[in-house]
Amino acid sequence: MPGGHGPQRHKGLEKPKNIKKTLQRIFSYLLDYKMQLIFVFIGIIISSSAGVAGTYLLKPLINSLVAVRKMPNPDLSGFFSTLLLLVIIYLGGVIATYSYNRLMINISTGALRKIRIDLFTHMQELPLKYFDTHTHGELMSRYTNDTDTLREMITMGVPNLISSAITVLGVFVMMLVLSPALTILVLGMLAVILFAIGKIGSQSANYFIKQQRALGAINGFIEEMTEGQKVIKVFSHEEAAKRDFDRLNENLFSAASSANTFANILMPIMGNLSYIHYAITAAVGAALTIHGRLDIGTVGSFLQYTRNFSQPITQISQQFNIILNALAGAERIFALTDEPVEADAGQVTLVNAYLSDEQLAEAPAHTGIWAWKRPGDGTLTRLRGDVRFVNVHFGYENDKPVLKEINLYAKPGQKIAFVGSTGAGKTTITNLINRFYDVEDGKILFDGIDVKEIKKADLRRSLGMVLQDTHLFTGTVMDNIRYGNLAATDEEVRTAAKLANAHFFISHLPNGYQTVLTADGANLSQGQRQLLAIARAAVADPPVLILDEATSSIDTRTEALIEKGMDTLMEGRTVFVIAHRLSTVRNANAILVLEGGEIIERGDHEELLAQKGKYYQLYTGAFELS
Repeated sequence: MPGGHGPQRHKGLEKPKNIKKTLQRIFSYLLDYKMQLIFVFIGIIISSSAGVAGTYLLKPLINSLVAVRKMPNPDLSGFFSTLLLLVIIYLGGVIATYSYNRLMINISTGALRKIRIDLFTHMQELPLKYFDTHTHGELMSRYTNDTDTLREMITMGVPNLISSAITVLGVFVMMLVLSPALTILVLGMLAVILFAIGKIGSQSANYFIKQQRALGAINGFIEEMTEGQKVIKVFSHEEAAKRDFDRLNENLFSAASSANTFANILMPIMGNLSYIHYAITAAVGAALTIHGRLDIGTVGSFLQYTRNFSQPITQISQQFNIILNALAGAERIFALTDEPVEADAGQVTLVNAYLSDEQLAEAPAHTGIWAWKRPGDGTLTRLRGDVRFVNVHFGYENDKPVLKEINLYAKPGQKIAFVGSTGAGKTTITNLINRFYDVEDGKILFDGIDVKEIKKADLRRSLGMVLQDTHLFTGTVMDNIRYGNLAATDEEVRTAAKLANAHFFISHLPNGYQTVLTADGANLSQGQRQLLAIARAAVADPPVLILDEATSSIDTRTEALIEKGMDTLMEGRTVFVIAHRLSTVRNANAILVLEGGEIIERGDHEELLAQKGKYYQLYTGAFELS
């Protein structure tokens, strides 16, 4: 957390509060495939109707066989024609089932593709604060576990629910046609089955929600521990890490065991109830047949309908855990997409401006044709890099101020250094300049314009940052440096690398600038990675440069090598430097000493030494930075 402060980690989502809304949002993605869905619906109707119609044909088949036994010269033509019709009906059902399942796979993969696009697109627009308060593993779980449960629901759950509903309706109608008395008996047993589903399903739902939360927590922990393996081993905290993992794993085990226990006992309970149901119906049907109220064919068809009636309900129960799991996952996905995007009310933009020869002569080379353009009258203010803080107050949390009454100025081309203990607010100041966070009180002026009036993208385009924790992307060395300016030519990239003194080691890589980096540049030393980050800032050619412990991971020899290049890079720019090594800030125009979120000393190196205050103590070793 910047400056040692910040909001607490996210602790997990609560139980879904609006299942109906969640379902509506899921199906809104399916509506992009309206025509395919229509064909799927037709296929389900054909498939379900084939099963219902085929079962009804059992009645004439059985009755014709019974009649044949009583005839001296039986005519089997009616039997075989009915049998052929039965085969045709079932074959049509099989083809329809295959077709709509293939279509449903295409629909589900397409819908998930759109969900992932929306998820990633929205994530790019979230403020930095969101990522400071959510673990990477928790976010990754939205793209993997949660979307996978959605895939299961859309591919299997939705078609099975529709098919089961149509089957239940069709079977119910045919059962009424065959025997209203037996149908009443079936409905009585159905009430018992639905009661069992309701009781067990509600318990399963609660535990599946807990399972998803526990899964997100353990994924975040594993991701964090994987990145911090070196730190764990340095401090011999393997056992502590195991204990923490065991605790999280136990939570997941408990929630998953309970969720799957309720989900898995549902099917055998439903199966046994259906067997009891079948046996009772068979006994009553036999009694009615003996008394001449029903024929054997009707009883045979009705018994099959009884099986077909309970089977769809059993299928619904089998999909119940998938649906509940998917709803819990969807709730987490939509919670992310509902997060408010980074607020930006700024209207001032950064534009290429035509300047007169006199103005160009006065302007620094890197700001020669750039200016701030105000909305409305289109007034242009040349970008110079003049940054001022006026009575700035800020805290990551309302009741915990990090900066208090900060007043400072950095004139164009000046180098301003911040020193102070950890948590004093050094990094927080730089985070406010580029509007990663917005000030609560006071204002920050950039070339006389309140930064809140400047569009964030344009503001950040005028700033260059070299962070203490570097991040390199999978790709070539050339691509990683060019990330600072995607329009940079190969020659401009090499020039930036030479400026940062990274060219020498790059030239000795297996493929030079075309060497592919993976795993955040794991095949480079920390110092080499830092040099690439500096080269990336150099190719961006910004008028304002922020160096947050930029040389902290570079050894003394390497630091000496890049000092001249850094001086060239900083020439004509406004530079903010945060450093623990006081030797790196001796040539700063102004050094600001921070303590407890306040500026307690300001001056250049010689002036601060003469004051014999906190900076003097730090420089002479009487007091050490923590």
